[in-house]
Amino acid sequence: MPKQTLAVLPEMFSIHSLDCDSSIPAAVLQSPLFFLGKTEEELSIVVPSSVEVEAMDSDDDWRALELLGPLHLSMVGIMADIGGVLAAAKVSIFVLSTFETDFFLVKDNKLNDAINALKAGGYSVRES
Repeated sequence: MPKQTLAVLPEMFSIHSLDCDSSIPAAVLQSPLFFLGKTEEELSIVVPSSVEVEAMDSDDDWRALELLGPLHLSMVGIMADIGGVLAAAKVSIFVLSTFETDFFLVKDNKLNDAINALKAGGYSVRES
């Protein structure tokens, strides 16, 4: 029996780093999918690459694997197991979480390696 199911999102994503005092661009807030993180040192924005963001630094060519949920906050070890499977396959990840699910971003050139490793690890992967 397979473990959880992940779905490959069709769009490419970019990770942006802005000054901590920067405003969130309106285009980001209008995007159907975005993630924000803020510390005393920076504002990080993850958004589809089609959204223009003026940033201090950016990293492009990320693909997202959405862990299909909803997942309950009391569930233990899912992120660690998936992270371990991908680490064993030498696939770097950038992880984002919402209240109900997790997203594993992998570089586009490692997407097939990630999919193959996850399937070998007992996960189901839906490709678009």
